[in-house]
Amino acid sequence: MKIAIIGRGAIAQYVMHEAQQRAHSISAIIVRPEKCADGLIARVEDIPADVDLVIDCAGHAALRKFGPSVLRAGFDLLTVSVGALADRALEQGLRAAAAQGSANLILASGAIGALDTLRSARAGDITSVRYVGRKPPQGWIGSPAEQSLDLGALDAARIHFEGSARDAALLYPKNANVAAAVALAGIGFDDTQVALIADPNVTENIHEVHASGAFGDFSFRINGKALPGNPRSSALAAMSVIGALETLGAAIRF
Repeated sequence: MKIAIIGRGAIAQYVMHEAQQRAHSISAIIVRPEKCADGLIARVEDIPADVDLVIDCAGHAALRKFGPSVLRAGFDLLTVSVGALADRALEQGLRAAAAQGSANLILASGAIGALDTLRSARAGDITSVRYVGRKPPQGWIGSPAEQSLDLGALDAARIHFEGSARDAALLYPKNANVAAAVALAGIGFDDTQVALIADPNVTENIHEVHASGAFGDFSFRINGKALPGNPRSSALAAMSVIGALETLGAAIRF
């Protein structure tokens, strides 16, 4: 595939390297106008016409800025910024743009698994879904957790958010993409319950999903590691982009 990538951060660098290792070519790198330099582009109009897929690795703001234009231009778009869809206006705008451009918005699973189970259970009757996100205190620096907790002085685990997946995704745009992915795979942003925890006794990001319904019940937990050299970027989130890329090009798909 010929690929354009939005962003130049840790996840973008990982995706670029791994995509090239798999014989995909990088046709363009898209950045904000103030970040533009030689070899980079800042306008969707400058994406080469023969690009097969645009991959957004740059967060919610980038999806808002570039997503609708990319889709209207007829490019399929793969994004890790799932939490941005908690904004109803943005979700509706992306849907309309995709229809206008006959393109698809593809959501990477990000740092969580078990989404296939939730999608299957949705065909029946899911009665409850709860996501619990637990990180060491430094993982919540720069988030609203700082308003209620002294992250540098915690000696025990503390819940700093409980509410809907929609509220979690809107309040924690850099931390709650997993909650959004769970919501979209299951019973939606407003009915999925979320708890976010700062825990000085853990060294990894821990994600748990608990669901019940006509299918029975299940619990899923993953202890996620960060990308080397960037403790705030999930390794599995970056890997999920490559997994989605490989699935798109496969003759037999899960």
